[in-house]
Amino acid sequence: MAATSIIVVFDFDHTMIDDNSDTWIVEKMGLTSVFNQLRRKLPWNSLMDKMMEELHSSGKTIEDIAECLKQIPMNSTLISAIHRLKSIGYDLRIVSDANQFFIDTILEHYGLVGCFSEIITNGSFVDDEGRLKILPYNSLDLPHGCSLCPSNLCKGLVIDKIQASMVKGEKIIMYIGDGGGDYCPSLRLVEGDYILPKKDFPLWKKINGAHNSSILVKAMIQEWVDGEELGMTILRLCNI
Repeated sequence: MAATSIIVVFDFDHTMIDDNSDTWIVEKMGLTSVFNQLRRKLPWNSLMDKMMEELHSSGKTIEDIAECLKQIPMNSTLISAIHRLKSIGYDLRIVSDANQFFIDTILEHYGLVGCFSEIITNGSFVDDEGRLKILPYNSLDLPHGCSLCPSNLCKGLVIDKIQASMVKGEKIIMYIGDGGGDYCPSLRLVEGDYILPKKDFPLWKKINGAHNSSILVKAMIQEWVDGEELGMTILRLCNI
């Protein structure tokens, strides 16, 4: 398959990396108790912003957060596959409900900065006091109207935009994910596309368990279990 004919779209947590960057920070930096107290009171995106406020108040720096993120494992076979795809000329993108700082920090740590043409995720910035702020990708004042997705990000709408920018019949999409938020974009894919769900994770369960879901998904389905298998599977499907 020619590199110019395919767009490879990655989810991030539990897909590119072997854990969830949000819950990793919560657990490793001692936020579990306050996180559990607020879990039912705040949307996830707002909850993570509150966790960053808690870390700042306790004296943790942005460097401390970055060092913690760098401990999240990422499979070497998948890293090599991403570099291989990029070197050939594949268009690689990330669509994630994490945030820009977390993703950028981890990509830099694993030498993957510059491999992706676009990263769609929740915004983040460090304010004048050194506190990391996390913002929703989609303004909560302007609902996206998708009942399948969290209020801050509809990944299906992102796929719609990618499809609208493509010349019909000349490109296909390979979407790789694991979570419930990856189900909506899987329904936007068309025949000839690929959907790669992580086995036994929410996306895989939705596709394989819900009545008629496998019929609703028109893309070719190829499951995988870990980063090593994912890296090899992507290269195999791309005939590399």
